[in-house]
Amino acid sequence: MELIPGGSLQTATAQQGRELAMKMARLVIKATQPDAGIRDRLRAAYAEDAATLLQVAHIVAVEFATIAAANDHWRHTEDQ
Repeated sequence: MELIPGGSLQTATAQQGRELAMKMARLVIKATQPDAGIRDRLRAAYAEDAATLLQVAHIVAVEFATIAAANDHWRHTEDQ
């Protein structure tokens, strides 16, 4: 399973970075629980749990911070 789509964290825009972060978060869930039936069954439990939804937002934020840091690094090295 490819956990970094396209094998790169580099994105052209912040919007693309945010979308990549969300996709990466979903891929981690899929890798952790590969059974689609179980994921579907669990979705109802966390979809109405505010604390769990906030945890999801945190995971996406961490992925986005990683992507943003990687893109800043690449931009810096390209300028040299």
